[in-house]
Amino acid sequence: MTLYRYKAVTAGGEVREAEIEAISEDAVLERLRSSGHMPIRIGLAGRFNLAELLHRDLFEKRRPSLGELASLGRQLATLLQAGLPLDRSLEIAIELCERRRQRMTLQHVLDGVRGGASLGEAVAAQPDYFPRIFVNLVRAGEASGHLDSTLERLAEYLERAEAISGRLRSALMYPAIVLALAGASLLILFTFVLPQFRPFFEGANRELPMVTVAVLMIGDAVEQYWWAAGLGLIAVFFVGRSQLRKPVVRQYADRVLLRTPMVGALIAKIEVARLSRTLGTLLANGVTLLAAMNISREAVANSVVRRAIDSASSALKEGKGLAEPLRQAGVLPPLAMHLIRVGEEAGRLDEMLLKVANIFDQQVQQSIERLLGLLTPVLTIALGAIVAVIIGSIMTAILGVYDLAN
Repeated sequence: MTLYRYKAVTAGGEVREAEIEAISEDAVLERLRSSGHMPIRIGLAGRFNLAELLHRDLFEKRRPSLGELASLGRQLATLLQAGLPLDRSLEIAIELCERRRQRMTLQHVLDGVRGGASLGEAVAAQPDYFPRIFVNLVRAGEASGHLDSTLERLAEYLERAEAISGRLRSALMYPAIVLALAGASLLILFTFVLPQFRPFFEGANRELPMVTVAVLMIGDAVEQYWWAAGLGLIAVFFVGRSQLRKPVVRQYADRVLLRTPMVGALIAKIEVARLSRTLGTLLANGVTLLAAMNISREAVANSVVRRAIDSASSALKEGKGLAEPLRQAGVLPPLAMHLIRVGEEAGRLDEMLLKVANIFDQQVQQSIERLLGLLTPVLTIALGAIVAVIIGSIMTAILGVYDLAN
């Protein structure tokens, strides 16, 4: 038997947190449901998660993550489906909050609801916390009278979006670690290893090979001006970030990224998956196409794709369709444009957009795996080649000195 700790809502609407022994989490879930409790969280008892504590209290962000918003939407959907009123559901959600900012924000939402505002109006009054898609889907759910199911679909959308972001972060983690280790290795070679050979070469009174001279000069520069290189990299970072905030520069950089082999295709797939899932989710919940396009624009990161969406929105205002203006922009994959056109002609655009999102989510995963499969050996070979050149230049000079002595 294993000891589990759970949080659940009783039949009377009270939040209960306790420990229970069971064979598995499924057994805990079954026992709670049979006793009339609605489970919120189940986990092993006595587990101390330092990372979660630091992330929760010491590094609290201004904006919540997609996962936090998804968890909130699913909690509210579960509580509403259990028959609890909205204000009581919000009270329980506040009790379940682990972040101070989230508790304060939900308290403002609860105060607004109790003051006579709808949930959509209350969350719209917190624009720094709730994104536009959250606000508009809540409003659509209230207008249709199916707020609980709308919140559940919103949670599914946010969870999928978080999963895509998580895969991208995980994919970039290994190359970042390899590059960091490569930089540290080269810094050690240039600042600690190479200086040990300089007295030997200077005392040999022999002309060194050009490669060795170049390596020693680089080592001297790194040893003496490493701080300047660090400051230069920091300056380049901040200057580059400030330049990218200019629309013209950002447009140019995004266009170059889209035209980069392999990387450009991956970015296009990521953007079409984001656009399709956001747009399809909004349309499925009753948001008008034009309003959904304006909201979906915010889910897209590439400014070139955003301009394509703006052009499509302008075409919609003139009574034109969606697929053709997006196709004319020439930045999204042809398969997506074809499927969107089919959905538009069949009058099932929302369903087709969600299918497009699923298709391109899978393609993104496959592209990331292929890119990592190519990038890993390239980085390894490049690092090995650099180290081999450095060591080879030193060994060549040493052997030349010994040949001269003999």
